[in-house]
Amino acid sequence: MTVHFVGAGPGAEDLLTLRAARLIATCPVCLYAGALVPGAVLEHAPPDARLVDTGHLDLDAIVDEIGRAHAQGHDVARLHSGDLSIYSAAAEQLRRLDALGIPYDLTPGVPAFAAAAAALGQELTAPNVAQTVILTRYAKRATKRPAGENLGALAAHGATLVLHLGVQAVEEIVDEVAPHYGADCPVAVVAWASWPQELVLRGTLATIAQQVREVDVKRTAVIIVGPVLAGEDRGSSHLYSKGRERVVS
Repeated sequence: MTVHFVGAGPGAEDLLTLRAARLIATCPVCLYAGALVPGAVLEHAPPDARLVDTGHLDLDAIVDEIGRAHAQGHDVARLHSGDLSIYSAAAEQLRRLDALGIPYDLTPGVPAFAAAAAALGQELTAPNVAQTVILTRYAKRATKRPAGENLGALAAHGATLVLHLGVQAVEEIVDEVAPHYGADCPVAVVAWASWPQELVLRGTLATIAQQVREVDVKRTAVIIVGPVLAGEDRGSSHLYSKGRERVVS
């Protein structure tokens, strides 16, 4: 028996990896967060699979569900939205399974920030503009950031800044980052990236809070801040330049 932790992608069912779809299809038990994993993804599960929405369960109850499947010898597909590597809360589950001696593996998925960048139709890095992307989150209604990860300090780098779980506090975010980027810095908010109801807002740090209020976006959104969003051509990359030495095999 194995628990397959699966990054289920940002929402669109066809953004599942082939491995993810195969694992879901072969597991008689599937645990998922109902608000973040659409029904179309669950259609990959066997017709008689036990489907458990973990949205209302605490960690103990989730581990109990896995333990029950383990006792019955049933493989489990444990679905997390986006990718497992950030903000998935997978680590605390893995620690519990280690203690119980329950085997598991991890399958990566398409992260929300990548789907948001696709919705915007652009890279988050660009030559001579930004070569660094900072992924962080706002602590309005979630676990506090560790000391040293102050949002203002991160913004001081001037890199492309991607914020998860912060759209409800967009005004506070603007107040913290605007001194470093400037009020005219481009910003985008992408809500429900890749879902049918996907919503894209583009503005500046001076205008984005009002735009968010007007459409009443409150959750499942990514905020992206940085000069790279202006799309200015400040030169091409070295990767495809004529001056780059290429080895012909």
